[in-house]
Amino acid sequence: MNNLEVHLYTINDKTMFEATARENPAVIIDYFPPIGTGKGYTSLELFMISFGSCVCTTIVGLLRYRMKKQVDAISADVSGTVSDEHPKALQHIILSLKIKAHDLSENEVREALQTAENAMCPVWAMIKGNVTVDVKDVVILC
Repeated sequence: MNNLEVHLYTINDKTMFEATARENPAVIIDYFPPIGTGKGYTSLELFMISFGSCVCTTIVGLLRYRMKKQVDAISADVSGTVSDEHPKALQHIILSLKIKAHDLSENEVREALQTAENAMCPVWAMIKGNVTVDVKDVVILC
């Protein structure tokens, strides 16, 4: 699939949007008061969700299919620092991972992370050179 489409439109008199992609449920996007109502995800929050899910998808794929590891679950916490001036862009992302797996080392996860960063994760590729990313924690749960 080379082309992606999303659709969004305003649903109030401020900055609240409803957005959809394919046949998936809608998400609500908004901004903080007083510009918005604060009752939806901000664009940067959605971007951080995209980054976290892209990294996790890549890591799970690499660990399961390339490294032949059994990964039962993965979770990520993503936090970001936003610049003080406009444009209020992300400057720094901190990623923490928890992976439930047996017979998996932190070095194997770090190898998968390096591959994700350098060759596999498209969201990471888009921000590389513009946003600093630090992997704070990698916790492996058995």
